[in-house]
Amino acid sequence: MASSRKSQQSPNPGKRIAVALSGGLDSVVLLDTVCKAQAKATTQNKNQIYAFHIHHGLQKPADEWLIFCEKLAKKYQIHFDFRLLHLNTEEAQGNIEARARAGRYEALVDLCEEYGIEDLLLAHHQNDQAETVLLQLLRGSGVAGLSGMPASRGVSSKSSITLWRPLLNQSKQELEAYAKEHKLKWIEDPSNQDTKYRRNAVRKRIIPALEKIQPEALANMARSAQLLGEAQTLLNRLAQQDGKSILSNDQLKVIPLLALAKDDLPAANNVLRFWLQAQQLAMPSQERLQAWWRDLAKVKADAKLEWLHDERKIYLWRGALQVASPEEGQWTLKVLPASSKQLGFPADWVKTAQENNQITLRERLGSEKIQIKSKTPRKTLKNLYQEADVPPWERQAPLLYINDELIAVAGIGLSYPHLTSTGRRVIPEWVQNPVK
Repeated sequence: MASSRKSQQSPNPGKRIAVALSGGLDSVVLLDTVCKAQAKATTQNKNQIYAFHIHHGLQKPADEWLIFCEKLAKKYQIHFDFRLLHLNTEEAQGNIEARARAGRYEALVDLCEEYGIEDLLLAHHQNDQAETVLLQLLRGSGVAGLSGMPASRGVSSKSSITLWRPLLNQSKQELEAYAKEHKLKWIEDPSNQDTKYRRNAVRKRIIPALEKIQPEALANMARSAQLLGEAQTLLNRLAQQDGKSILSNDQLKVIPLLALAKDDLPAANNVLRFWLQAQQLAMPSQERLQAWWRDLAKVKADAKLEWLHDERKIYLWRGALQVASPEEGQWTLKVLPASSKQLGFPADWVKTAQENNQITLRERLGSEKIQIKSKTPRKTLKNLYQEADVPPWERQAPLLYINDELIAVAGIGLSYPHLTSTGRRVIPEWVQNPVK
């Protein structure tokens, strides 16, 4: 994933907002309305507008779409940037829609983080909402899935970025009328005509048939989605109440969960789904959910269990379910401010080691020891991991050595004898790769 062109405008004071611009009718209308509203805003309320384009590279005209979007941004005199997605179509065969969508969101979030943007506007409209509801219904989804796309949602608990969908109450016909009235130009994606994709099949075959039966079908489905969204909010609140003794940080305690399931299985399912949603995982099928309950009913108190779900691993460890963090990551060297009182390694010592290629990463062998506190002996990593309750799957990060001495262990700490409180200092930090 890469970008190669950025607008060269000097940023002005004010809040930054971004519009996801594909070049299609919906996003062009959204950008036009946002820019027109900005033009009418007072000086105090003016925002900086950014247009972000995602180049999927899946079709020949994709380069032309990028150029179109860049020219449109110049016309409106706003900031512009893009990302190029590298999608392996062979690996994604049969699921290219989902992979492209996930990659698009990831790329848009990356751009927002790069430019310090907290509000990202998406051009989903009423027809998109109806299609989503129908697709979720075909999958046999529950309340969460049938509530469709929310008007706004946070990206994650660790991010301050909010996704907004201001056109959800507007129909496709209303957007087309607006575009014609204001003489807007847009591009047509030929893949939107290909009914081998489920969403296109719903759009081209099912939606028109439903509108013939009942003209208000789309608006009614959108309203149902909104009502189901409100119901899901209440279910989440109930899950928090039922899960007071079950939910602990990011973990799910199994014994009280099984006790709840014995008395009230729907309530236990609701708590489990709430926890999965908080971990940003997809809802499981009914078959998978039943298989999980069978596993949990058989497992012993001190047993270990591993599930693969939504390309993530869920572990049972020490009586609690938890989602494994990504195993991949890297060590980074953080420079401490001169005013900091935090202990760190002498910067000159680390720099010399870098220049002489004396900083190495090694896999754990099992006999390593390190002292992480003053006036304490060196301990084996096995003992330190157990004392810190570090799960087995989080003990795979490479160990950091300088001059053949172990100086840093992810999740444990730094070698105390090498730390200092004076002078220029740096500290190594293990940074995990984000979840894709």
